[in-house]
Amino acid sequence: MLEYLKEYFDYKALLICLGLVAVGLLSVYSATYDVGAAAAFDKQLVWAGIGFAALVLAAIFPLKTLQRISFPLYIATLAVLLVILVIGHTVAGSKSWLGVARGFGGQPSEFAKVTAVLALSAFLARTAISLSNPKHLILAVGIVALPMLLILAEPDLGTSIVFFLMLLPVLYWAGASNFVLAAILAPLIAAAGALFGTLVFLVSLVISGALLYAARQNRFAAAVAFALTLAIGLSVQAVYERLPSYQQKRISTFMNPGSEQKGAGYNVYQSKVAIGSGGFFGKGYLQGTQTQLNFIPEQWTDFIFCVPGEEFGFVGASIVIGLFAGLLLHGVNVAGLSKNKFASAASIGITGIFGVHVLINIGMSMGLLPVIGIPLPFLSYGGSALVANMTMVGLLMNFYSNRKEH
Repeated sequence: MLEYLKEYFDYKALLICLGLVAVGLLSVYSATYDVGAAAAFDKQLVWAGIGFAALVLAAIFPLKTLQRISFPLYIATLAVLLVILVIGHTVAGSKSWLGVARGFGGQPSEFAKVTAVLALSAFLARTAISLSNPKHLILAVGIVALPMLLILAEPDLGTSIVFFLMLLPVLYWAGASNFVLAAILAPLIAAAGALFGTLVFLVSLVISGALLYAARQNRFAAAVAFALTLAIGLSVQAVYERLPSYQQKRISTFMNPGSEQKGAGYNVYQSKVAIGSGGFFGKGYLQGTQTQLNFIPEQWTDFIFCVPGEEFGFVGASIVIGLFAGLLLHGVNVAGLSKNKFASAASIGITGIFGVHVLINIGMSMGLLPVIGIPLPFLSYGGSALVANMTMVGLLMNFYSNRKEH
């Protein structure tokens, strides 16, 4: 029995997950302690229990059956996202909640990430599929683009970005050419450059053009890709003007961080103060002044990283980052070990989702990236996200257990 568990039970993923959930519960308790939001911790504790049940179910679910039902799950998720656009509950300017209030509903977009990864992986695992075929490539991109566009319509820019960035490592793992990856990445570079003014936009176009030229398969394809990149870059201003005012303020604050310390940049400013004031060992649990005096409104959501950063200092923040690094490395390792193409691609997709969330959330907490409303996996308050994240860990455990199966 012990030999079987040692060979097939993925204790690494489980221990890392439980460690992060424990840190998250401690952080949510601290952030809600004495600020009149203690009920948030009780709800998160319940969601953690539900998430653990989802993890176990995902870990033991038959792999072949999971592959077969990936598309039905994906279609069901698209249907729910369409319903959300009609009857969804609006929270923080985004009609993304199913329910009557934040505390009594859920975000289907969190589960859409899981079903999109599974559907994309099931598609790429088909023997007849080759990403060198333009039709197959377009279908693969479309699988991710459909839920991404529906979520963008809510509007939820942060979650949409996760879909886009998750797609790149999966396509790379599945054998997409360097030119395909460059053609997908170049518009993102141009769009980001356009936010910073004409000069930066022109520099980003030069970088995008050089990237496309270096990876080109032929000049015509490179020219078409560059034309698309240029068009997307030029349309950024129009898209920016259609964003909700709070998202516009977040972007403008990132470009000029010191301009609104009492406005849209307040949370970022206080976040950096909290993390910096933690020093090497921190101020002690429940002793963080920024946290306990509620300098950062609803810190238990997107800015939860400030809690371990302030109360446990550099050591605590390093432990959190180390746990995430261990999870990401393990996810890539599972992908490499899996002989099943579906499991291998899905492992990379799940790892990509975690990686994007961690990079953007910690980056925005430290003022290095714009605030776009992306939670920190396992730590940020939120039942839908916690259950979805624990489900993905369960899937990684499943793929590890079945790594020798074709």
